[in-house]
This record gives sequence, C-alpha cells and structure tokens, in this order.
Amino acid sequence: MSTDARIESSGGRRALYIVVPVYNEAPNLERLFEGLRAAAREAAELDVSVVLVDDGSADGTPDLARALAEDLELTVLTHGTNRGPGYAFGTAFAHLASRVRPHDLVVTMEGDNTSRTELIGKMLRRAEEGHDAVFASPYAYGGGILHTRASRVVLSHIANAFVKEFIGVHGILTVSSFFRLYRGSSLLRLQESYGERVVERDGFESMVELVMKMAYLQMSISEVPMVLDGTRRVGKSKMSTRRTVVGYLSLFGRKRAWQRRSAKYPPS
Repeated sequence: MSTDARIESSGGRRALYIVVPVYNEAPNLERLFEGLRAAAREAAELDVSVVLVDDGSADGTPDLARALAEDLELTVLTHGTNRGPGYAFGTAFAHLASRVRPHDLVVTMEGDNTSRTELIGKMLRRAEEGHDAVFASPYAYGGGILHTRASRVVLSHIANAFVKEFIGVHGILTVSSFFRLYRGSSLLRLQESYGERVVERDGFESMVELVMKMAYLQMSISEVPMVLDGTRRVGKSKMSTRRTVVGYLSLFGRKRAWQRRSAKYPPS
C-alpha cells in the first residue's frame, strides 16, 4: 500500500509496534516480557504488537519468546545466522513497511533489559508534543550510567563526538542507543528516502546512521532521561569495541550520498 493510500485509510485505533532485536537472550526474556506486558497495559489505548527479530540465536530464544508472550501479540522474524543489530532492525523496518500507518508509533529497544520499558509511556507522551522521534538518553538531565563496561561508555562518547564534529549533527545527547520511539510518519519518510530497510550498516553503528539520516531530513528529535544499569542484563554485551569503532568511521564515507538522497525529499 502506498504512503498516500495509508494516509487516507489511517482511521481506527493507533498501533504501537515494539521492535526488539535479540541474539542469545534466553536468560533475559522472562524479565523482558514482564516489562513489555506492563508497557502494553499502560498503553491500553493503542493496539500493541511486539516484533522480535532473532538474529541467529542458538539458545532457543525464539521458542522461549513465543512461550512467554501469553496475551501479547508477537511476531518473530528469524535470521539463520547472526547478521548484526543493524541488519535485524532493517528486517523489522521492512516487515513494517506495508503495515505501519502515519499515525502509528514504533519503539525500538534492546532485548537485554537495559532499555527501561517503564519509560515507554513517557516517550509516547513526549511524541504527542509533535516530535518525529524520542530517544531515551542516559546523558539527559536525570539520566545516568551504572555498572556498565568502561569500553561501552567510551564508545558512546566517541559516537557523540563523531556525530557532532565530523558529521555535523548537533543538539542530540545520545546517538548510539537502541531505545527510541519513532512516529509512523517519520519511519515512512525514512523508507521513502532510503528504502524499506532504512539502514545500510549491519552493526551497532547503524544507530548513528539513523541519526544522520533523520538529521538530513530535518526531523525533530527529543530526549527523555534514562538510567542505563548494566546489572539488569544477564550475560555480557554483544558489542565489539574494535568493530564498532571501525563502523563509526565507515559512516563518514556515506555522508554525501545520504545527504543527496535526503535532498530529494524536503520537509513538507
């Protein structure tokens, strides 16, 4: 269905799609689904659906997720091999391309419980102020970082500095977090400009790629504070420091191409 057709048929209850990429997260799923059910209850005025993208897990993550979903509407998309979080998000965005309507909402988040699902309600309310996207930020006033590997904190600072100084995107405190809310209309604009998958990069740098593309489309991004607490996660972070730094550097070479693409789709 075309974007114009979806605008014409966008009546009825709004949908909230919660996108969760997972890779060997079986130990974290019970707590994750408890949080998702609580978020769905708080957003009772919306039709809540969870889109879980399993990125080649070998620990039974997909089957356990289906067993834990209970009354949640759950779609499980699977990759035969591990492709990376950016590829997983691209799979979810492509899945939503024919489903999401301009007035719907899309949340993306980590599957290891470091994304605080209790913040989804606050992010929804902030989006109602007219922002294209809302990011949960440990660097916003009231946020913080606890019990997290120093290398991950350093990578976050590198990403922020890289985006501000080399890419020319300013005014955003957190550019690498998965935990975000997008308006359906914003996702549709990104897809119109950059294709159904939206992101090209397969790794963790894909989150910075998305910020760049949103900035080039002159989208409005707001942030809400979040405390990032590593003790909420069972197991280790899947992020590779070396690979992620190389990924950040690779984005610079795509800057002009993405700017040219966005220039074809100016703000309406």
